[in-house]
Amino acid sequence: MIIVIGEALAIYAEMLGAKTNAVSSQPFLQIFLKVFLIAAIAAGFLVSGYMFGYKTFKNIWIVSVVSITSILIIEPILAYTIFQQLPTKGALIGLGFGILGFVSALFLK
Repeated sequence: MIIVIGEALAIYAEMLGAKTNAVSSQPFLQIFLKVFLIAAIAAGFLVSGYMFGYKTFKNIWIVSVVSITSILIIEPILAYTIFQQLPTKGALIGLGFGILGFVSALFLK
């Protein structure tokens, strides 16, 4: 759960920075410093999540799968929520291939 929270915060910081910089008249550095603070907190969650995860499961691949899966689920949700944009046809196909690649990496040996 710590990794999921960290990934969500990191993605949120990235997208919030991008959107705020595009629509705001605030200086870049001011926006950057605000979202950097969120990203630093996210990094703390991610590092501790990896540490606890590896100690618990004794397998870095399980921890990596949790991280990648959370990104695969959270990023499209946050992208739509923050930007109110649906993916283009090409982006949707790319996301589909990303999901297929992830599933094949998990289940094909």
